[in-house]
Amino acid sequence: MTRYAVGRRTFLKSAAAATVGTVGAGAYAMSFAAQSPVTLKIREPYHGAVLNHRHGTQSAEGLRIRVCGDTPANARVTVNGAKAEQSGGRFSAEVVLRQKESEIVAVAEGDFGRQEDRVRVVWDRYSQPRYRFSIDDNSFFLRDIAREGYRSLFDCWYLKMLRDLNKKYGVKFTVNIYYTTGEDFSLPQFPDRYRGEWRDNSSWLKLAFHAHADKPDRPYQDAPPEKLIADLDRVAEQILRFAGPETYAPPTVIHWGMTRHSAFKPLASRGVRVLSGYFAKIRGVWDVNYRWNDEVSEYLSRHDAWKDFQSGIVFSRVDIVCNSVPVERIIPTLEPQTKDPNTAEIMDLFTHEQYFWPFYHNYLPDHPQRLDVAIRWVTEQGYKPVFFHEGFLGGRE
Repeated sequence: MTRYAVGRRTFLKSAAAATVGTVGAGAYAMSFAAQSPVTLKIREPYHGAVLNHRHGTQSAEGLRIRVCGDTPANARVTVNGAKAEQSGGRFSAEVVLRQKESEIVAVAEGDFGRQEDRVRVVWDRYSQPRYRFSIDDNSFFLRDIAREGYRSLFDCWYLKMLRDLNKKYGVKFTVNIYYTTGEDFSLPQFPDRYRGEWRDNSSWLKLAFHAHADKPDRPYQDAPPEKLIADLDRVAEQILRFAGPETYAPPTVIHWGMTRHSAFKPLASRGVRVLSGYFAKIRGVWDVNYRWNDEVSEYLSRHDAWKDFQSGIVFSRVDIVCNSVPVERIIPTLEPQTKDPNTAEIMDLFTHEQYFWPFYHNYLPDHPQRLDVAIRWVTEQGYKPVFFHEGFLGGRE
């Protein structure tokens, strides 16, 4: 028996037959005659899909969904043991999801032998419309407070703006911070005398690691996991020192949204449950996608979330970057997301701190207004504010 590899598939071949094992999204294992084409494939749902009531019919029995895909000609197909409907090289069948995670197995049998394909999916049983708001690249407001020595955190206009939005809409903010702005400020310089105020506002305001510093760009794209974790731990240590455990949150956005996959399990060990990215094609290349392949990136570009079972981390697609969208385009950018069941349940709202500050070269005078419009609109549509690190994507589990 010989072993050889082609792409993601590993073949074990004997004189009579071959067994094919495929790992990753849409994994399957098959046994078939050597000359038979390999065509059985579950197309929907996708391996790692996060499904909710919008994707089927939910009842006390479970979530009833439709499974469909491609099948060899003249095959008899079953899905989780039940006979599937077949027509024109396609199959479909209904499956009821009863557990948080379920395996769906399609089997095709015929003159060619037997083929099998399987996917694993997540049922977000208690899902409800919700949104989270994350702000990246934070360091200037911390430097401002440390320099000015305000009596209250909210004497800093930036935090006052966030508190005003919280009082107006109930919004919760995850503020992702750097260890340093450069030579003029680092977190050890931030005083711990505001710990009580951080604690008193921790129900809506969290601090999380983002990176060591703003530069260089893409600091963790090719860095070993040890570098990322060391930087994370240094920032976490300082947040716990000056703001306390109530204010600390595990990161949900790594600077530039790019890391080695070998960093996922170490991140999960630090409490990371969700990572957000753009999953967008930029100059013809999928980017800000945590280095996922084209297939996963394309899927996430059209869906709220996807789970990597190997690490246990769920990846979320950012719906809007407020500093990149003019006020008049905020609602037209968000509204289409509510029409698609694959993007309607969770709104991942996002912006960057530096655009709020007049000294920044790309300062946006209307940046606070952009946040107000986005938050007001999702609130009016019935979305509830959450933190992604709590529960499952901020919801009950």
